[in-house]
Amino acid sequence: MRFGFSTAGESHGPAEVTLVHGVPAGLGLIADDVNGDLARRQKGYGRGGRQKIEKDEVEFLGGVRHGYTLGSPVAMLVRNRDYANWEDRMSPDPPQGSNSVKKVTLPRPGHADLAGMQKYAFDDLRNVLERSSARETTARVAAGGVARKLLAEFGIRISSAVYVIGAASFDKERAALLASKADESEVRCPDEEATERMKAEIDAARHARDALGGEFVVVAEGCPPGLGSYVDWRDKLDAKLAHALMSINAIKGVEVGMGFGVASRRSSEVQDEIVLEDGRLSRTSNRLGGLEGGMTNGEPVVVAAAMKPISTIARALRTVDLSTYEPARAFRERADSCAVPAAAVVGEAMVAIVLAEAFLEKFGHDNMTDIRAAHAAYTNRLRDEVIRRSAAGKDARGRA
Repeated sequence: MRFGFSTAGESHGPAEVTLVHGVPAGLGLIADDVNGDLARRQKGYGRGGRQKIEKDEVEFLGGVRHGYTLGSPVAMLVRNRDYANWEDRMSPDPPQGSNSVKKVTLPRPGHADLAGMQKYAFDDLRNVLERSSARETTARVAAGGVARKLLAEFGIRISSAVYVIGAASFDKERAALLASKADESEVRCPDEEATERMKAEIDAARHARDALGGEFVVVAEGCPPGLGSYVDWRDKLDAKLAHALMSINAIKGVEVGMGFGVASRRSSEVQDEIVLEDGRLSRTSNRLGGLEGGMTNGEPVVVAAAMKPISTIARALRTVDLSTYEPARAFRERADSCAVPAAAVVGEAMVAIVLAEAFLEKFGHDNMTDIRAAHAAYTNRLRDEVIRRSAAGKDARGRA
């Protein structure tokens, strides 16, 4: 079975649930391997009051025994502490007696509210907004923690950095190069001066009872060449990465490498030239973000995403009350002024999941022993080919 995941749970329900399938047997995995990323997702300047209530920690319900995976699906649960305050509105059981729950009928522009009600024939927006909530990304980060642990066994490291919030920005290429230092910043930008400008932007938006979006970049270092494929459109890795990042709440654009910047450049300013250096084939640049023809080329994978401002703002926008079809102001609940730093951590998780799927597709699925052997054989073949062909080239030049 291919590596992948599914999630269940509502924002104010009892818990978020993650089921990760296709995990090979024999991978060392403990709760701390996941909890670190869950904590990182909750941080960030501009987060709302919900983060003061929750302390996300994973519980394994299946697929792990004595610190190692079994090859069966890994089931994880993260409890929602806030459920205690919402049990009357979110209980799976029908309301008792004369108790009734007020319906939410004021859809927010930019949210799934209205289209979700129309699609599923609901008369209460609560049925839509509880699932179409950023809280669901908790479960994604849990799945990403499993993928990240697998990739780390083979030297693949994933980091992210924020380089735009509102009108404040930092150079995208420098952000990618310094992404490993981003956790030191409250907005996940690896530059002190840019961090302060971004915080000021968030403060101004909060004061105006508004919210901000931004852009972040995710970098995966250590990927071997050949993950993904050019043979079938469904296996092109850049397409899968774009799909995964676009599936995150509020993401409206994705770039690989230079992204849209390639459109205004000449070919000589875009392609990454190939050289033989220290006994291996490498590139003189990484403008294409480590991906060519839908495959990794051995350079760091670099993908970026643009996030729109969240839809729930104190300065509620115009809408229509779906119970009366009269003009109204949109529904409001506590929310973030800026969630871009958290989205960057979710982006890491989604990139890790896609890369783990591609990695196991190439090197096998069953157990870590066989996967390590297949990976070592492939790495050695690529290295030995360079040595052999380089030597043959030198001999040919010598005879000439």
